[in-house]
Amino acid sequence: MDRKEVEEIFRELGVLLEGHFLLASGRHSRFYFEKFRLLEWPAAADRLCRALAEQSRNLGARVVAGPTTGGLLVAYAVARHLGIKAIYAERIEVGRGFPRGSVLDPGERVLIVDDVLTTGGSVRETWEAVERLGGEVCGVGVLVDRSQDAEWLGGTPFTAVYRAEVETFAPDDCPLCGQGMKLVAPGGSKRKG
Repeated sequence: MDRKEVEEIFRELGVLLEGHFLLASGRHSRFYFEKFRLLEWPAAADRLCRALAEQSRNLGARVVAGPTTGGLLVAYAVARHLGIKAIYAERIEVGRGFPRGSVLDPGERVLIVDDVLTTGGSVRETWEAVERLGGEVCGVGVLVDRSQDAEWLGGTPFTAVYRAEVETFAPDDCPLCGQGMKLVAPGGSKRKG
C-alpha cells in the first residue's frame, strides 16, 4: 500500500483534521489524526492492518500486543492476518498490564502494534507489560507514525503504514496559542496539559 492510497483513505473518511489540537501527550499540533474515523470503517482499517501485517511478517512474532483502545483493534486485525494470537494491554494503576489473564511463554516473540504513534507512551507501557509477562518484543508497528523521533526503540525493528511529518509544540512554545487559536481536545479521554 503506497502513501497516495493511504492519503486517499484518510481524505475520504475525514481522518486528518486541521486546526489547533491538544494531543494525548499534552503537546499541541496543527493536525490531528482522528483514528476512529478510520476504525469506524472496518474494510478501510483492515486494508491498513493487512499492510502492517505484511510489513511485519518476517519478524517471527508469535503474538501481537496492542494497547487499548485503538491498538486493540489494530492488534486483533494484524494478528488475524498473521494467523497468530493477539493480546491487549489495558490501563492499570500504573502503566499498562494484562489484567484479563493473558499469558506468554518465556521469551515468546511479540509484535507490538498501535494505531497512531506520537510520543510512544502507550507503546512503551505495552512493551513493559509484555516484558513483565516474560515476552520478548521483536518489533513495533503502527498505522500512522507522527513521532518524528523513535530513537527510544533502540534498534528494535519499526514499521509504519503511513509516516506523517507533523510538527508538535510544547504548550508554552505553541505558536497557535500565540495566535489566539481555540485549542480543541479531541476524543473522549482526559488529556494532559
